[in-house]
Amino acid sequence: MPRGSSELGLSQPLRKILLDFDQIETVALTLSQEQNEQSGSRGEANFVWRCKNCKREHSANIMDAPKVYPQQDPAKAMNVITIDCRGLEFVEFRADGDWKAVGLESGTKFAAIDLTDGEWFDYDEKPGEEVSIVNVKWEIRRA
Repeated sequence: MPRGSSELGLSQPLRKILLDFDQIETVALTLSQEQNEQSGSRGEANFVWRCKNCKREHSANIMDAPKVYPQQDPAKAMNVITIDCRGLEFVEFRADGDWKAVGLESGTKFAAIDLTDGEWFDYDEKPGEEVSIVNVKWEIRRA
């Protein structure tokens, strides 16, 4: 839950995600908004992967661009990103990379926020107060 911060969002395009393929292999990847060709003229996807064991092609597409998480009291769960998966299943989201936030009252912009430990603390000089993001939890849900 952001404290002293009005919103939380991604500074870079997307984060790394672990995918579990048919319970055989777990692969870390970075989904990007670039399109990759799928074999057999089946179109394009943001991520295309062929399993070495079963030889099947799997794909994932970003359905909605990542959303900004606004300050809420009490904090509420919110969909940050929607991804359509074909033939694979997400098992974990890692918040590695840079995130950004904006001061709740001051409008101060904070960049290069590291949320890998699930929390972040800083000092906003304009109001002279500590700002923080704590109790960060990620949940993967099926539609």
